[in-house]
Amino acid sequence: MFMHNKRLQYTVRVAEPNPALASLLLEQFGGPDGELAAAMRYFTQGLAEDDPGRKDMLLDIATEELSHLEVIGSIVAMLNKGVKAQLSEAAMEEADLYVAINQGGDSHTQSLLYGGGPSLTNSSGVPWTAAYVDSRGDPTCDLRSNIAAESRAKIIYERLINITDDPGIKDALGFLMTREVAHQKSFEKALYAIEDNFPPGKLPGIARYANVYVNTSQGEGDSSGPWNEGDQWERIDDLEETMPIDAGDGTATVGLPKADLKLLEKLATRTKSDPASNPTTGVDLGAGPGAGKTTDRDHGGAADIETASADADKLAKASPKKK
Repeated sequence: MFMHNKRLQYTVRVAEPNPALASLLLEQFGGPDGELAAAMRYFTQGLAEDDPGRKDMLLDIATEELSHLEVIGSIVAMLNKGVKAQLSEAAMEEADLYVAINQGGDSHTQSLLYGGGPSLTNSSGVPWTAAYVDSRGDPTCDLRSNIAAESRAKIIYERLINITDDPGIKDALGFLMTREVAHQKSFEKALYAIEDNFPPGKLPGIARYANVYVNTSQGEGDSSGPWNEGDQWERIDDLEETMPIDAGDGTATVGLPKADLKLLEKLATRTKSDPASNPTTGVDLGAGPGAGKTTDRDHGGAADIETASADADKLAKASPKKK
């Protein structure tokens, strides 16, 4: 059961209306790294969690995220108050009102469609979706995802703080940003409270592949560090060693029933190509300058380019000059 307290977790003080800023702040209302996505992610994880400690933590943080949704939504509503009144009461001339609701971002949609209230969209007007919730039902996997989600949200708040000079909004956004840091610390503690938390899941990795680093992007810019060298890594620079890396021959095979094999042979015979043919195609018949080499002619060689350039020069010289 939920009980709503009418006081916000953090006081919202907005100096003046700013619909364009309101539009940008929606990123943390209905965006992929926003407060609603976080609340739904942690609620669904908490409801399914069997460990009492993690369950309590997840439901605590999920509920707090809803309070943060209320804070950011209140800021958006305050920023839209002026244009909401002007639009609702038609207090401005049409041209001025048009300018007022088109101050940037998705501000016109917020004003016209949602009446200045916060919409469950991101800053570009894309509707919130449950696809933002990426839980997998394994605590070590989900806690790592939660840590990453809090990190992403922290960065978005940083960027939002950098684009406003409203001290009250900067203050509230700083609080929300800092709570992302605190939640990340809780999730980190919960993750490392699980013994043998890596790799995720129950099945162990295959030992002979677990320590292999394959240098598949080679050339200028190759770099070494603790991520690809040292005692814990078996680095492979000769890619022939990885093709295949197992004991097989690197080809794909399948065991087919005789009936399917027979049909497959018929299909291969019916669709077989003739490598000795050089048929005339529609491209050949319609080819003109710039088409490159076709069956009968070269339409894109240097000679064609020189001819086209010479024709262009002649045309330019023949054209009457404007006075």
